[in-house]
Amino acid sequence: MLPLGKFPAIQLVVEEMVAAKLEKFLFITSGRKTIIENQFDNNLDIEIDAKQNGQLQDLASFDYSKRDIEFFYARQQKHSGASKPGGTGAAIASAESFVDDEHFVVAYGDTVIDSTLRPNFVQRMIEAHVRYNATCTMGVRFVPSTLVGRYGIVQAALGEDIDADGFLLEDIVEKPAPELAPSYMAVSARYVFGPEIFNEIRKLHPSSAGEIGITDAIRGLIRSGHAVRAVRMKQDEKRYDIGSHESYFKAFIDFARTDPDCGEAIQRYMASCVSEYTAETLVENLV
Repeated sequence: MLPLGKFPAIQLVVEEMVAAKLEKFLFITSGRKTIIENQFDNNLDIEIDAKQNGQLQDLASFDYSKRDIEFFYARQQKHSGASKPGGTGAAIASAESFVDDEHFVVAYGDTVIDSTLRPNFVQRMIEAHVRYNATCTMGVRFVPSTLVGRYGIVQAALGEDIDADGFLLEDIVEKPAPELAPSYMAVSARYVFGPEIFNEIRKLHPSSAGEIGITDAIRGLIRSGHAVRAVRMKQDEKRYDIGSHESYFKAFIDFARTDPDCGEAIQRYMASCVSEYTAETLVENLV
């Protein structure tokens, strides 16, 4: 629910999915997070807030019922004695009845993929998933070697071109050391799965922290002979991860400075801040 510019990050994720022609959404939440449900209700509080902030012209963005978009909610349960829910794999598993044996998209709510391209990133993933009859298709992007230890890193199958827009995978490694990384292609918080993923999740045991991840389930698909593929983000697309203070601050600045209403004013303010900082630094150096 942290804002990026005018709107919460979760709403930007939903709009990203809507642009990929998805219409039914299931939010996997935990206790005390009804604020997410409230965000996607057509309620009076949102209308009042929009009027007070001079954003009534943006109100249509909240009226999803008129756009034939449906929202559903499920709570990820905690195991007895656990202090938090059981990880990404467990969250995905809780969507099994909603999926009803169909293929589906998973998007992390704390990550926004900003793209002006059409089809956008998720839609290209869906198209590739269908075209190659895949069981799993992951979004990936290039990261520098210093960052590979933060992400799942993919290994292309023999003969596949990792520089292509899409390629078949042989393996995925969770947070490897740079010298052991099979590539510099990192998983980017977007997946398309077939229902086979649920059986692989059921085979897993919780980690020492009580969590069930998704990486081992994907590796299970590969070892079982299923087609697991990756689709690369294009150069003009950018991932915003708001999981840390620094990354959130940077994301907010980018969305603020490109806002159609006040972006120019924000950019002028940023320029004045840079000038002021440069002048202060110069004085300090001279002293």
